[in-house]
Amino acid sequence: MSRRALALCIALLMFPQLAQTLYSPALADLSLRFAIPAAAASQAMSVYLAGFAAGVLLWGRAADRIGRRPALLGGLLLFCLAAALGLGARSFTVVLAAQALAATGAAAGSVVTQTLLRDHYQGPALARVFSWIGMALAFSPALGLASGSLLVAAAGYAGVQGALLLLAALLALGCRCWLPAAPGARGGPAAASWPLLRRLLADRWIWSQALLVTAFNVAMYGYYALGPFLFQQLRLPAALFAASGALLAIGTGVGAWANAGFLARGLDAGARIRRAAWLLLAGAGLALLLGRRPAVVLAMLPVVAGFGLAIPNLLGQALRDYRDCLGTAGALFGLLYYLLIGAAMALVGAGQALAPALLACALLALGLSGRGGGRLSAG
Repeated sequence: MSRRALALCIALLMFPQLAQTLYSPALADLSLRFAIPAAAASQAMSVYLAGFAAGVLLWGRAADRIGRRPALLGGLLLFCLAAALGLGARSFTVVLAAQALAATGAAAGSVVTQTLLRDHYQGPALARVFSWIGMALAFSPALGLASGSLLVAAAGYAGVQGALLLLAALLALGCRCWLPAAPGARGGPAAASWPLLRRLLADRWIWSQALLVTAFNVAMYGYYALGPFLFQQLRLPAALFAASGALLAIGTGVGAWANAGFLARGLDAGARIRRAAWLLLAGAGLALLLGRRPAVVLAMLPVVAGFGLAIPNLLGQALRDYRDCLGTAGALFGLLYYLLIGAAMALVGAGQALAPALLACALLALGLSGRGGGRLSAG
């Protein structure tokens, strides 16, 4: 894969996370604009995740059927249409519908791009690529929070929607110009959805990986869903919440950098994931001690470091037994863990309590990684 294509793949992988965190500072503005409580506004993020889960299935399957580049272009076009719908929203119901559609489109940037990378890299090479991507992804939450705060201050929710529309259009242009017209999967009976779904659902390894991905994602995005309202209740400026994103980006980058170091030293993925789970538990303990104070952002540092350490390993190894149908298997795996994340984020939004959510995620991650959920096959 060329450097230009790899850089575009990194940007495409950053896009769903950037879209989600760019939207986070607008949640408080949405609450005021439509006169809805904080818990209801927080549901916009769980709706986004549910739409994302549907998109993962749709575009992952499309990547095998019509090819990688057409699937990416289709997803980005749908995102543009959804962003345009959101710009004209006059009710919170329309906002939620636009969020669901946008998430469905954005999912192509995740599942299809991961499939592209798995097409070109395997084993340790794939682990290294995901490690580099993890370092790049570390900065997207900070970029999203900072940009989102500036856009909300300048133009409110509409400013965020307009920026996302422009970004998706630029990525679509990049895909059209720089990505090769890669074919779909080799096909065959293994790519059939229902038999593959049954195979996945009966696979304990897949369940362990999906639950681990869920634990680390909910721990990190719980802060982005609840943080705006915490800072609002404390009467702190939104810019301070945005600045916390930069601090968390450093923590995520440290985790991704540590992962690269552990990989170079030959430490297996199971050991790396267990270390990440312990970091998550340390963050949960700090959050319980600090309570509802601005300093709770310090508790998130080990949490996001654990995210940066664990996620590249989990995504890199999860589909090791499904190379004959990577697009569809990636879609079904993504659907599984995004449904789990969406359900968990709905509970987090309803509960409006960060520390207990972190503790539950940490205990789940420790239990699964300690029982071999993070083991790595040869290579």
